[in-house]
Amino acid sequence: MKISIIGKGNVGSALARRLATAGHTVTTANSSTAPDQVAAQVAEADVTVLAVPFSAVAQFDAGIRTALRDKVVIDVTNPLAADFMSLTIGHTTSAGEQVAAALPGARVVKAFNTVFAATLDTPGLFLPVAADDETAKKTVLELGAQLGFDAVDAGPLANARYLEPAVELLIQLAYGLGMGASIGLTLARA
Repeated sequence: MKISIIGKGNVGSALARRLATAGHTVTTANSSTAPDQVAAQVAEADVTVLAVPFSAVAQFDAGIRTALRDKVVIDVTNPLAADFMSLTIGHTTSAGEQVAAALPGARVVKAFNTVFAATLDTPGLFLPVAADDETAKKTVLELGAQLGFDAVDAGPLANARYLEPAVELLIQLAYGLGMGASIGLTLARA
């Protein structure tokens, strides 16, 4: 698959490496990449990953928004406060739902937001995948499984309201309580 990643930070870079190792063609862009170049990369991609701060999505120009229309868009964002120790939204909406609203026509899938960059190489971690578009969700579930995650259908995009607080719990454990960034979630099945 051709995958475009917007964001070259810790998560974007780690996902780019993992996806390329799995045999996908990966292009990356960041805030210094010209918007028309980002739009061109997105237009050629089968899947686009948003590995940017949640607030950056609202800054996308019209060309990028248009290029994302009808595309599978993996939303890796979390609505974190500036100090990362709380969420800025929740309960009645989520970053996933707001990303979908900001990108009309995009087939938004919430995934990879509950995995730290440091654990993207850890096989078997729980990878909940939420979306309203079943075909897009299936594509992302398959990508997650290819990368060795326990990829699980987490229902509709509105369930991002529960996935985003899960990562805040991980942040509290990792940084607030000193467990470090090498932790992750698993799903036990009896």
